[in-house]
Amino acid sequence: MVSEVKGASIKFKSYEETVPKILDILKLQRELKKYDKIVLKPCLTRSSENSTPRELVESVLRFCLEHKNPVAEIFIAEGADGEDTADLFDEIGYRALAEKYPVSLVDLNQTETEEIENFDFLKFSNVEYPKILLEGLVISLPKLSENEETDISGALSNMLGAFPADHYSGFFSRGKNKIRKWPIKYSIHDIIKCKSPDFAVVDASSYGVILAGLPLEIDKQGAKLLGKNWKEVSHLKLLDEKLAEREDERDEFEYV
Repeated sequence: MVSEVKGASIKFKSYEETVPKILDILKLQRELKKYDKIVLKPCLTRSSENSTPRELVESVLRFCLEHKNPVAEIFIAEGADGEDTADLFDEIGYRALAEKYPVSLVDLNQTETEEIENFDFLKFSNVEYPKILLEGLVISLPKLSENEETDISGALSNMLGAFPADHYSGFFSRGKNKIRKWPIKYSIHDIIKCKSPDFAVVDASSYGVILAGLPLEIDKQGAKLLGKNWKEVSHLKLLDEKLAEREDERDEFEYV
């Protein structure tokens, strides 16, 4: 667990002031020093309402650079759905970040993958998963918003970008059609079972705050900010139920 508490909410003043303050409160610096790779995972789309602002990522990046271990590398990684990730890196200003700081950009749609098999998958028999996410500390950095397909755009749904388009797009489309053979909650569940992000910083500045902490708990708080009951957000309800089932199984095993 990254922090001793599940998460925190802090009043938004500016990215430069608020982000390092909440990361310091949650003692993220302790966790950063354990890793040789740190991966920042924003959400990038053509819509500014859904894309993670460059300023948020820059503030998290600066904190990571200040507190990482001396040999650690930092990456900004995204796999845009239906778009060219490199174009979005350019248009939203992420290429400029990579030129300003010692950080590399990674297109998850085209990066090296590892085949993951997991008995906990609900729909996939296996998933081609980006190796760089398996190897490092992953920080999910979404912008909180409503979403027609996933109900909310949050820390966990953001990981749909980890499905590489090279493996999951249709023959005649850039869109990741193969993750939509069933309700999207199942694809979110299965990609999270490959590896859940270790930490989340959610830009809820439109609602007056920044949220940070454990992804599932932070998404529950994000849903509340949007005026939703998290138990009615299909992928959050599913993930919470499956987590509870595994905890019950673990307790049963311990007491036999």
